[in-house]
Amino acid sequence: MFARMQSLYLFIAALLAFSSVFFPFWYYVAESRYLLMDFRPFAEANSIHVFTLYISSIVSPITGLLSIAAMFLYKNRMLQSRLILALILLFLVDVLSGLAAAHFMNQQLEQAFGSGVAHSPGAGFFVILPEPLLFWLALKGVKKDEKIASAYKRL
Repeated sequence: MFARMQSLYLFIAALLAFSSVFFPFWYYVAESRYLLMDFRPFAEANSIHVFTLYISSIVSPITGLLSIAAMFLYKNRMLQSRLILALILLFLVDVLSGLAAAHFMNQQLEQAFGSGVAHSPGAGFFVILPEPLLFWLALKGVKKDEKIASAYKRL
């Protein structure tokens, strides 16, 4: 199973998805330092911030679990390809919901502290950025295996 490159790409993507839960997604500095992390919404934030943060918090581990599941689908390449495409969509949902939560937290902090709020992306944001590249490389590997298998069937 790990002899195939796409399994390695999916495993690395799963590790990145799981590790993003433990790092802050966004940093804020107002009167004190605030961290935007999974499952830790800002106490005074609005409901949209909390909702988008929980979406991002749930999608990251699901992406990791489905990446591991896709590794074991090497016998059913069509299903593996579809699952990898679904993983790319889950990545987009994860990033967009995390950015939405960061935006709404920024608005909340600016209302509370004025325009003196500084913010920057955290390690949790940068950890998940290589995931679509890894999914794309895994998809190319699955298609290459399909091409080899179809050529072998012709013989």
